[in-house]
Amino acid sequence: MLLLKKIGNRNQANREIWLQNAIKNIPKGNKILDAGAGELQYKKFCEHLNYTSQDFGKYDGQGDEGSHPGKWDNSKLDIVSDITNIPVETESFDAVMCIEVFEHIPEPIKAVKEFSRIIKKGGTLIITAPFCSMTHFAPYHFYTGYNKYWYEKILVENGFEITDLQYNGNYFEYLAQEMRRLPEMAKKYAKINPFILILLKILIKFNLLFLHIFSNRDSNSKEMLSYGLHVKAIKK
Repeated sequence: MLLLKKIGNRNQANREIWLQNAIKNIPKGNKILDAGAGELQYKKFCEHLNYTSQDFGKYDGQGDEGSHPGKWDNSKLDIVSDITNIPVETESFDAVMCIEVFEHIPEPIKAVKEFSRIIKKGGTLIITAPFCSMTHFAPYHFYTGYNKYWYEKILVENGFEITDLQYNGNYFEYLAQEMRRLPEMAKKYAKINPFILILLKILIKFNLLFLHIFSNRDSNSKEMLSYGLHVKAIKK
């Protein structure tokens, strides 16, 4: 069963590999804004850059609905503001990254317009967001995800040229991710007894085996469903 460890478990790892590669190609010393930076999780990839963090700073890790980490540290933010109205001059940054934030923005198109304002011509915009996501960080969860067609329309309309658009995972990997969550969801929302939970975990292992096989034979199921998309664009 060791071969099943990766199926459904690669969402974050895939994203971080792509993101690290995207950031390392930004020239040394360039100014980058981490928009919606939260706890500055990806500052570690920006050691060669002049890094600034921004977030609205209101989320505290707590909530009655959906998924929450329990605690959240906003103390290290450089700029506390709305993401659609960042208090910096026009063309202040060589790059902006916005990682797994767009599902939490009430007016995401306005955020893209603001990025277009603050990025220099020829500068880089890096975005990752879910294709489909469960409720998390509520009440600051406004969209379940974004298709590639959204980026192709909205980024282009706001002066960007997409240079890289990658899917993270595929249909079978996404199902495996949710299959791994099933015991937790069943225990919380269906109140199943311990014996049924044991049977469920056994059944899940067989299902993961099939999903592993299907994913290895996959041709293009990402067009139907995936973890999310990774997008890099240049300001024209």
